[in-house]
Amino acid sequence: MNVLAINSSARPKGQSKTKLMLDHLVEGMRDAGAAVEVVDIRKKDIRYCIGCLTCWTKTPGVCLHKDDMTRELFPKFLEADLAVLATPLYHFTMNAQMKTFIERTLPAIEPFFKESDGKIYHPLRGRHPMIVMLSVAGFPQHSVFDQLSSWVNFIYGSGGGLAAEIYRPFAESLTLPFLKEWADDVLDATRQAGRELVKTFKVSPETMKRIRQDTKQDSNTLLKTLGNCMWKTCIDESITPKEFADRGLIPRPDSIESFLALMQIAFNPGAASNINAVMQYDFSGDVEGSCHLTIADGKITAQEGPAGRADIVISTPFEVWMDILTKKADGQQLFMEQKYSFKGDVNLLMRMNELFGG
Repeated sequence: MNVLAINSSARPKGQSKTKLMLDHLVEGMRDAGAAVEVVDIRKKDIRYCIGCLTCWTKTPGVCLHKDDMTRELFPKFLEADLAVLATPLYHFTMNAQMKTFIERTLPAIEPFFKESDGKIYHPLRGRHPMIVMLSVAGFPQHSVFDQLSSWVNFIYGSGGGLAAEIYRPFAESLTLPFLKEWADDVLDATRQAGRELVKTFKVSPETMKRIRQDTKQDSNTLLKTLGNCMWKTCIDESITPKEFADRGLIPRPDSIESFLALMQIAFNPGAASNINAVMQYDFSGDVEGSCHLTIADGKITAQEGPAGRADIVISTPFEVWMDILTKKADGQQLFMEQKYSFKGDVNLLMRMNELFGG
């Protein structure tokens, strides 16, 4: 099988989740024996369709633009058995780069009118590849792809030209360390989808279910708490999300709820295998209140309010502890300056970085 994979993401590898999903799909296709060429069209000269219809009249099947689309990509598109169209979700549909590519495939159809089941359409000029649509989104709901899916099925679904739709919501979470087990299974399923497409031109329901699976975490809560904290941190620091990641920054909690969420995500179960303890925080200042973390059998639970019994109680202004948590201040130095206090197990305090280093 000859496959042409078009990646329209504007982000480079390592940042693009579209590219991440596409790479695993392509890996599976190659495992199954397909010859796959991946093209990042952000690097290509593809001009806009100007609606002149020269490709329908003066030069049938050939666009008047002499760019990378005419010279290279469109011929490869027609020669492919399968074309993968991979795009991030922009405004709930494909991005402009992908739309431009698709519009420039107009020479593949003829101007004449035909009718089927009461619908008028333009016939294909000749050979046309089967289509796989792949897209990712930041929102956690699967319904965010409804508009894209409706368009894709309208354009490619009739006549059996659509092989598969692969949509992954909450895609930014695919690189979060605390969700690695879940992400590995999603990406392995995407790899399996590539194998199945080469063998059968479709993806099995079982594989699609794995690709679409939700996390065990409450994704809505994660976005509303830590997602918002990340955006606030970017705004406060005047940086982009990429710069946030490159600098290894930590979202700064702004409430007890977001603090507990972050601590659960950062928890390192491997370092807690021999620990059974309760850690209580008594916050003062802009954010007041108590909360506690319970570590037992390598697992952690979090609750607002004081614990009945705590192995360590940390009393601190909320902003002071957030400075320590986000590495803007040295915890040992602030303790020497009496910016916070604690009572209980000092060894537990000393192991904080180890227990919450994830």
